[in-house]
Amino acid sequence: MEKLIAPSVLAADFGNLQRDVEMVNESKADWFHIDIMDGVFVPNISFGMPVLKSISAHAKKTIDVHLMIVDPDRYIDTFADLGADILTVHYEACTHLHRTVQAIKTAGMKAGVALNPHTPIAVLEDIIADLDLVCIMSVNPGFGGQSFIENTYKKVSQLKHLIEFNNASTLIEIDGGVTDKNANQLIEAGADVLVAGSFVFKSENPIGTIESLKAIVN
Repeated sequence: MEKLIAPSVLAADFGNLQRDVEMVNESKADWFHIDIMDGVFVPNISFGMPVLKSISAHAKKTIDVHLMIVDPDRYIDTFADLGADILTVHYEACTHLHRTVQAIKTAGMKAGVALNPHTPIAVLEDIIADLDLVCIMSVNPGFGGQSFIENTYKKVSQLKHLIEFNNASTLIEIDGGVTDKNANQLIEAGADVLVAGSFVFKSENPIGTIESLKAIVN
């Protein structure tokens, strides 16, 4: 399967958001990765429904929404209405994870679960076959531009083994500190989707940066 690149809009220029969304449309990127933060689950507030609505109006590719919020169940239908194709919730924020995953699917979206750096892969054993995606946080969630956590490679390998053992078709997504220096090693460990924020949007030529990442991972 082709490996995917998902630029993280959190690192875009919010003063020129439509321009940056159209840049991603024109690039070889596969998905838009959109982080929604509430200032409670993580110590930062990013953007909410009105901004996602604006992005959806211009985005021509898969919209991958990553909720870093408490009680995500309250907003599942809202994010479906706003155009999310994939909705990822945090394991650490969901008391009844299976119920949440089923609600996401009922709303017509693909369901993802994100794991913080300290959360072991084993917590997904009983639900892995129900998941379309697992997002491994390779930085502590809440802020862009952080350094990559090296233990991520081991977690990716463990997750790949769990997926294969259960004969599941779950995609492995990596979020945080992804660059051309670690992209290939992440793919070799088993990753399918790489989220890249600052590395893409802070580069001199974002379209060229995306193209080079796609070349590295495929």
